[in-house]
Amino acid sequence: MKSINIKSIITYAVVVSAISFSSCKSNGKADVKEVTRKEEEHTAAIEVSPEQMKAVGIELGTIEMKNLNSVVKSSGQLEVPPQNKADVNSLVSGIIKKIMVLEGNYVRQGQTVAILENTDIVRLQQDYLTLKKEFVYTQQEYQRQKELNNENAGTGKIFQQAASKYETDKARLHGMETQLQQLNISPASVANGNFASQIPIYAPISGVIGHIRIKTGSYIDMQTSLMDIIDNSQVHCDLQVYEKDLFKVKNGQKVAFILTNQNNKQITGTIYGINQSFENENKSVIVHAKINNMSSIRLLPGMYVSALINVGNQTVQAVPVDAVVNAEGKTFIFIVSSEEEKAVEKDEKEKTGKDTEAKAEKHIRFKRVEVISGITELGYIEITPLEEIPKDAMIVTKGAFYVLSKAAGGEEKE
Repeated sequence: MKSINIKSIITYAVVVSAISFSSCKSNGKADVKEVTRKEEEHTAAIEVSPEQMKAVGIELGTIEMKNLNSVVKSSGQLEVPPQNKADVNSLVSGIIKKIMVLEGNYVRQGQTVAILENTDIVRLQQDYLTLKKEFVYTQQEYQRQKELNNENAGTGKIFQQAASKYETDKARLHGMETQLQQLNISPASVANGNFASQIPIYAPISGVIGHIRIKTGSYIDMQTSLMDIIDNSQVHCDLQVYEKDLFKVKNGQKVAFILTNQNNKQITGTIYGINQSFENENKSVIVHAKINNMSSIRLLPGMYVSALINVGNQTVQAVPVDAVVNAEGKTFIFIVSSEEEKAVEKDEKEKTGKDTEAKAEKHIRFKRVEVISGITELGYIEITPLEEIPKDAMIVTKGAFYVLSKAAGGEEKE
């Protein structure tokens, strides 16, 4: 009896096991790939029969090139021009004797808003009256010397002195009259001996009284602002437009506003000015827009707005609004997939051995394609496909929601 080589037997067993394991591993990978391929085929294509399409109103068409209005999105707030805002100040220091208005009151330009008292204004009136009386003598002396000089009866030196004093006193008198007028005191009344110890402070513009910073008895100087006045009749919108959109924006373009904190009320306007420098903090340019329908809504400076600036028409790829659906946080359209139809015919022939041409004609398979949506106008929406679509590809133009629901239902069933 021959002896058995134990070492050879062990070696043979190891080799056989390795071959078997490699074969099983290869088959496993092939099975996984096949399952993955079938799952991808299922999620990529949705089959719908003509009867179903007719019942739910699915219509087919192509991606079109449309002229849609292009818009620039912006935000900003309502403002008033600088000439429609004013601080009320006094030209002299003094004590506030009376405040004539309340916050929120509407005042007209030139209306008295406060009364101020200062002893210096009494001294100014005294000096004016004294100079006024002296000027009468100076003027008469000047006329006498002028006549003598014309007749060569006087000396030129005396005439020159009289003329110099006359011009000097005349200038001083005119300056004091201007000061009195600035303080709202009538020079004529002072000339008659009627001195004013209090002066009125008038509103520089018409508008609504804002914050009043004084009270009765307050001491104020020329640097102190008594109150502010705002005229909202010329309120406009300052919009922030970023560098990438700046070249699209021009004067005269229409703007649609939405008041962010006022129940999204809509107003319209027109661009009338574009700043020529960037804002330092956010690299944007301020664009000014006039508001058209101001009388229909109460607008106040500081209100925040969102705006769409109509920058003109542009030709873009567009489909009907009903052709676009949203799912999983993305946007999709459905195209007819002819490749999937051929694959179905081949698989069915291999399985049954029968002619399946009639069945292929009775079903249409759709493929879901992700797109980025853009502007919407007149029932069409701009799209940018994220993958290449054949030029004449047929797409679902109506009833895309049903195709989406059928795809979801098919996935659940699978």
